[in-house]
Amino acid sequence: MLKSGLKKLIQLSGFDVVRYQEPAASPFPPDFEPRDIEILRAVAPYTMTSPERLFALVQAVRYVVQGDIPGALVECGVWRGGSVMAAALALLQMNREDRALYLFDTFEGMSSPDEQDVTLHGEAASAILQNPEHPRFRNVFAYATLDEVRANVQQTGYDQANIHFIQGKVEDTIPEQAPETIALLRLDTDWYESTKHELEYLFPRLSPHGVLIIDDYGHWRGCRRATDEYFARENLPILLNRIDYTGRIAVKQG
Repeated sequence: MLKSGLKKLIQLSGFDVVRYQEPAASPFPPDFEPRDIEILRAVAPYTMTSPERLFALVQAVRYVVQGDIPGALVECGVWRGGSVMAAALALLQMNREDRALYLFDTFEGMSSPDEQDVTLHGEAASAILQNPEHPRFRNVFAYATLDEVRANVQQTGYDQANIHFIQGKVEDTIPEQAPETIALLRLDTDWYESTKHELEYLFPRLSPHGVLIIDDYGHWRGCRRATDEYFARENLPILLNRIDYTGRIAVKQG
């Protein structure tokens, strides 16, 4: 009786009573702008990277362009190309196609890990890769052919003359096929040896105030160890800011 009476009273006042429905939950954090979401939706089928890490990459691309940081955008560990596609789309949003994009990958799946390549939870990468039935086998092996990745990246419409696909283990292709000057360096090869090699040869080429992104610092212990050892050995102060549980981002000191 009380509820019906209140409802009639409200209706007499020119209002109505309806059941509240929760709005559909967005997969993206509320502070993401429409231009960010547009990019993230476009590349979602081609990446395992979290929205937070993709957002950080897009923001880093805008930062190096707006700050006129010299150099190419370099990614080591490409999988299906989703991250570099996000970078290319961010550049296109700014009407910029003059940045060279370098994509280093075997394009044959992950190289062999060693005993240091263990997850945050203690599971060996080698055990995962030796078991095709493992629920994370596909994600860890990260197989995609060069032709597939090239076709995916071409969909962005970015100037193909400025996209360089470098096939092979990074230990075999870097530094010989790497650009001399880098504005943004994204490392996503997971393992200790590859990360160590990339930092040793590519971080010195990263421009002052350029951006370093390490995708697997939190998840793979080998990646974290290689990173920590490099900066300790070179006595280089660096602030690795947390993007999410695994991703880290830093700006190289000037």
